[in-house]
Amino acid sequence: MSAIESCRTAVLGGHVAACENCGHSHIAYNSCRNRHCPKCQGAAAKDWLAARQADLLPVAYYHVVFTLPATISDIAYQNKAVVYAILFKAAAETLTTIAADPKHLGARIGLTAVLHSWGSALTHHPHVHCVVPGGGISLDGKGWVNCRPGFFLPVRVLSRLFRRLFLEKLLAAYNAGSLYFFGNLRHLVKAQDFADYLSPLRKIDWVVYAKRPFAGPEAVLAYLSRYTHRIAIANSRLTSCNNKGVTFKWKDYRVKGRTRHKVMTLTTNEFIRRFLIHVLPHGFHRIRYYGLLANGGRARNLIQVRELLGVTAGREANTTETAPNAANDNEEQTLAFPCPCCGGRMIVIETFERCTQPRAPPRPQIRTATS
Repeated sequence: MSAIESCRTAVLGGHVAACENCGHSHIAYNSCRNRHCPKCQGAAAKDWLAARQADLLPVAYYHVVFTLPATISDIAYQNKAVVYAILFKAAAETLTTIAADPKHLGARIGLTAVLHSWGSALTHHPHVHCVVPGGGISLDGKGWVNCRPGFFLPVRVLSRLFRRLFLEKLLAAYNAGSLYFFGNLRHLVKAQDFADYLSPLRKIDWVVYAKRPFAGPEAVLAYLSRYTHRIAIANSRLTSCNNKGVTFKWKDYRVKGRTRHKVMTLTTNEFIRRFLIHVLPHGFHRIRYYGLLANGGRARNLIQVRELLGVTAGREANTTETAPNAANDNEEQTLAFPCPCCGGRMIVIETFERCTQPRAPPRPQIRTATS
């Protein structure tokens, strides 16, 4: 919270830039770069997306969502790092196992998984979004196997395997002493109580939702740019903040049609409490890659896939954009955007440290045309 509060203020320092033509000056304060800050994720998402462009394949892509039941969400709330990791592993293992089964696809697949822990009303609702190419390398490694048009894998089969794998891994974590319980879950420290708590979950359907396939690789990029670095609530959803509390827009997914779009007002303390529910444990990775896209063998696997598909390498990431820092310390530092007044170059004329204010800079010399 202190990082978000200090973001783009003098607390973090900054720089002063001036137009070399008209002299217009601009003060910019540094960002906190915290991954939970609503103002700092745009640049991070753009950089990540540029790096992922070269990984796209000329095949259909599918979107599968794995959601935890509410009773498991209560355990996850008190054991975020352990349970979120199990959610990732169970979802990925479910997809790769069913895809490798010759009765379904019979191929080795790859996937990108993104963790979200919130519902639209900022409640605790852990789920994983998986973006998966519609096919994989055959089990003998000699060809590419496409899934059926418009259909990736059977949802009911995915749901049942996901339920079994998750509960097995959760029980293993419990037996290893990795889970802790507090408050109304304190009684689960007893093995029998924990077993009784999980027993009803083995008989219900777990929600695995397969959305319609993406309309081409460009749609995949557009989706990823929105979801990978999203936080619990964006500034665009906030409508007001006053003595009564914080008002924001949300969607009630239990209702169909336009009436699902609603407005909610929470007291300031309650709003902050709900926001902080979704702060991830330190060092926890919320974007993970599995199968053919796992970090250890991604480059090698993509080369093999493109050879099997008979296509050239994907588009290279765009690295031509420059940041305000110059490559050479002796060169003038310029901003990526032009002067809002005349369109000229904005040159950094001063940098200032944390908790300091910029000096009143002298007006830069304006260039004039000579004959």
